[in-house]
Amino acid sequence: MKTSIIGYPRIGKLRELKFASEKYFRNEIEQAELFDVAKKLRLENLAEQKNSGLDFIPSNDFSFYDGMLDTAFLLNAVPKRYKKLGLSLLDEYFAAARGYQGEKGDVKALAMKKWFNTNYHYMVPEIDDDTVLKLSSNKPFELFVEALENGIKTTPVIIGPYTFLKIARYTGKKSKENFFGGITDSYIQIIGKLVNLGAEWIQLDEPCLVKDMSKADIEFFNSLYTKILENKNGIKIRLQTYFGDVRDCYNEICALDFDGIGLDLIEGKKTLELIDKNGFPSDKVLFAGVVNGKNIWKNNYAKTIALLKNLQEKSINTVINTSCSLLHVPYTVKNEVKLSDTYKKYFSYASEKLVELSEIKKIAETDNFITLSEYTANVALFAQARSGCNTDVKEKINALSEKDFTRSPEFAEREKIQKKEFGLPLLPTTTIGSFPQTSDVRQTRSSYKKGNISEVEYEKFMKEKISECIALQESIGLDVLVHGEFERNDMVEYFGECLDGYIFTEKAWVQSYGTRCVKPPIVWGDISRAKPMTVKWSTYAQSLTDKPVKGMLTGPVTILNWSFPREDISLKESAYQIALAIREEVLDLEANGIKIIQIDEAALREKLPLRRCDWNDEYLDWAIRAFRLVHSGVKAETQIHTHMCYSEFGDIIEDIDNMDADVITFEASRSDLTILDVLKAKNFRTEVGPGVYDIHSPRIPTVDEIKSAINKMLSKVAQSKLWINPDCGLKTRGNDETVKSLKNLVEATLEIRKENNL
Repeated sequence: MKTSIIGYPRIGKLRELKFASEKYFRNEIEQAELFDVAKKLRLENLAEQKNSGLDFIPSNDFSFYDGMLDTAFLLNAVPKRYKKLGLSLLDEYFAAARGYQGEKGDVKALAMKKWFNTNYHYMVPEIDDDTVLKLSSNKPFELFVEALENGIKTTPVIIGPYTFLKIARYTGKKSKENFFGGITDSYIQIIGKLVNLGAEWIQLDEPCLVKDMSKADIEFFNSLYTKILENKNGIKIRLQTYFGDVRDCYNEICALDFDGIGLDLIEGKKTLELIDKNGFPSDKVLFAGVVNGKNIWKNNYAKTIALLKNLQEKSINTVINTSCSLLHVPYTVKNEVKLSDTYKKYFSYASEKLVELSEIKKIAETDNFITLSEYTANVALFAQARSGCNTDVKEKINALSEKDFTRSPEFAEREKIQKKEFGLPLLPTTTIGSFPQTSDVRQTRSSYKKGNISEVEYEKFMKEKISECIALQESIGLDVLVHGEFERNDMVEYFGECLDGYIFTEKAWVQSYGTRCVKPPIVWGDISRAKPMTVKWSTYAQSLTDKPVKGMLTGPVTILNWSFPREDISLKESAYQIALAIREEVLDLEANGIKIIQIDEAALREKLPLRRCDWNDEYLDWAIRAFRLVHSGVKAETQIHTHMCYSEFGDIIEDIDNMDADVITFEASRSDLTILDVLKAKNFRTEVGPGVYDIHSPRIPTVDEIKSAINKMLSKVAQSKLWINPDCGLKTRGNDETVKSLKNLVEATLEIRKENNL
């Protein structure tokens, strides 16, 4: 057997690419220095993979920002507004990723959405009627040659044509079918150039095959690859899928002239059934995704070997593969110097998964493998009882009844009560929660954590920041305020630190988008609230103003989805455990005079099954109920907000309405407020705040730009139900751009109120 991975992390073990890129954005380093950092990281990754004995080593899995954006530039799918800026190619690329505002123009970034069921965000390619798809970048070829010059013949990895066209955004009258010729010719050229460079394999990633496919989708996929595969010119092509199974098109895939097919046996619930029922072609290699690329727990060798033996008995030529790219896990457990071996022995990050692949290969090739030390040690580990059980929590879960998931009175009556309670103007203005996390904030938090300053000093500093934040918001003229969240390192990790059952890492960074990295906490045992988490900060902020200050919490589904979850209990049970803990905090905030409480569910859609038929049975039912469990016990006068971002919500908008929140804010500006049409069509009852400007870009929106967005909203949403707010929290922005943007937001709202006599 041979071993393979689909992709590898690219930010650097200590986030070197992030820091170098951000220095470049600030004009602190030249392009050449950024390129040097990137090359050093690529070569380190290649060396590690080669030294591990990996047989199929990928190239072109590196990106300065995002792989889909790379593919758009590879295929000339770059909107004219970026080309017209007259920037260097790299700066044009970053303008598409981040937006641009400067002497050469003012343009928004491309839309950004979640990558299937992960917390990674991709840039949505934008194709208009004048777009001519053609090969226009040398990146895959340059990186193949770079590896070759360092003694490694890699497998170039490229997003496949079907997935690219399927998830692109079409701004004109043309659809994906109109770009058939351009994209097939481009991939044929890519193959030809790689053949000339000496490549033996090419990996084409087609994750869209694990989603629902219509007959027309299957026919389009077949037509694309029939033409492309007629021009292989001797190179071997591997079709790679991940995040699910290919139940809609398995036989069609097997009938095409692929040399290898990558299938997910972790999240692909029907993958084995498809193989058992239909067989697997004897002339193809199965790249079997048996090592989980999305979670950090060690592989259970006994189960994996049994699965591989099953495939061997069917005489299937099998390569041991990861289930998806290792982009979604941290680099190495070796960086966790403070974490006890009691925990670490259960963990496997990207580097350790390379070792697992090597050990699984050795075990699979050994007749009497049960005596191998690698196998016996793994079996012994999984035989051990883990700590973390809490019988009180389990009893509370078992005692839940329907009333625990139902808030009273009904929404319409609560809405009337709350309008009277708060007396807010029409189109109330607010922010999503966090304010800029400046260097002094981060340094103070770090000093406190290290014990370099006392709790008294820490609290004094935080109260000063909160006081400044409240005063700033009042001077700007916002209607509903926030405390700024300066005490929080992360919207999930912060809460995890206040909950029993979580453990935390030191350097387990994972890329979320671009230069934004997160450090997901790990659900180790049963979850319960160890102590009040936010009451002290929220009540202090409220004491400083007569305006309402929102209590800010992260919801149970987002906390779970942005953590590395347990694999020994269901996601539903974990979500309910977290929901009970957050419920205690909600009731505590209410009892201490906080009348508006925002419970963010930014990641609600993230773990939604990729196939519609699995939605309610597997996810939506318990996810919505977990949120309702959090707030069902509050008074009618208490207003519950939630926030969601960077996902496609149109197809679950009725379910979102059933969360029974009082106000929901959405990310909407990057997608040109397309959610408004869905809200109108579905008679969305909940009050709503679609974001009027993009906070993931450094550009400052103008008053007229925001007014245009508000007027567009008013054409689709009743004025009595509309809130005005940015897309998301302001944590990653600078103070200057934040203040200017919020002042423009308030000024635009005041002008709209005046112009419409509101």
